[in-house]
Amino acid sequence: MADPQSNARLRADAGAPTTGVIHVRTRLTADFTVISNALAQRRGSAVTIGVAAYIASLPDGSPVTITALCEHFSEGEILISRALRELEAAGYLERRRERTPTGQVRTRTYFYDVPGGAGPEDPPEPPKPRRARTAARTPPCRDTAPAPVPEEPASPAPVLAHTAPEAVEVLTSLRRVDPRLVLSAQEAARLAPAVTEWLAAGVGPREITELLTVRLPDRFRARPAGVLAFRLRETPLPVPPPAPLPPDVERPVVLPFQTCDGCERAFRAPGPGHCRSCRDRLGEEQLRAVG
Repeated sequence: MADPQSNARLRADAGAPTTGVIHVRTRLTADFTVISNALAQRRGSAVTIGVAAYIASLPDGSPVTITALCEHFSEGEILISRALRELEAAGYLERRRERTPTGQVRTRTYFYDVPGGAGPEDPPEPPKPRRARTAARTPPCRDTAPAPVPEEPASPAPVLAHTAPEAVEVLTSLRRVDPRLVLSAQEAARLAPAVTEWLAAGVGPREITELLTVRLPDRFRARPAGVLAFRLRETPLPVPPPAPLPPDVERPVVLPFQTCDGCERAFRAPGPGHCRSCRDRLGEEQLRAVG
């Protein structure tokens, strides 16, 4: 006798949850990354966890600067920079300034699966500096706090320390005209020299704001800073105002024309009378009459 068969659906396992997520596991043998639950379930920003997972999946030597990460993610520099600072504060990420064999100083980024870098794969410590005779030959030592990347300072204050305040004020006020023109501290520092050049050429803040915000596209294909940089670079500077004229120099008085009473020739004199030729002739006649 054949075994009875049934097309009815199998009953769910007694231990299966009735609410929440149910995982459908697939055993991966390639192209996967192991991330600790402490990182994946970290409370806080989802951008921070996403950046951490992306960096963990990259091979050694891949660029992880703010610019490189912004090219991959849709978030801007402010959120990406904040995520890197949070990972650095939590101990997952460390940025060190190290000297290469050629003598150049480079910033290298280390990413740890476990905060603090515990484990056999912890990168070696940089060599301790040896006491040198002169300060110029002293190799850089490792600071207690991780040194920030030179082109990506963690705090906006050092970036704008030597930037013209008037140019920065013009750039930061652009958002009042167009809310999309939100700039980070690094972007404002990069654009400030061009705005300073415009101000020095005699263009006022109101004119600069109008030139940078008029007829903007409905959608930006790049960061707003890129659009502003293009306009600052491609818009010709106005013609500088003419140099002030020198003060008026006192000129000699030009006498009016008169008609000679003797020969009716025109000559310049304060009033009517005779021209020089007639005066000379009359003088000679008077002398002959006297003699």
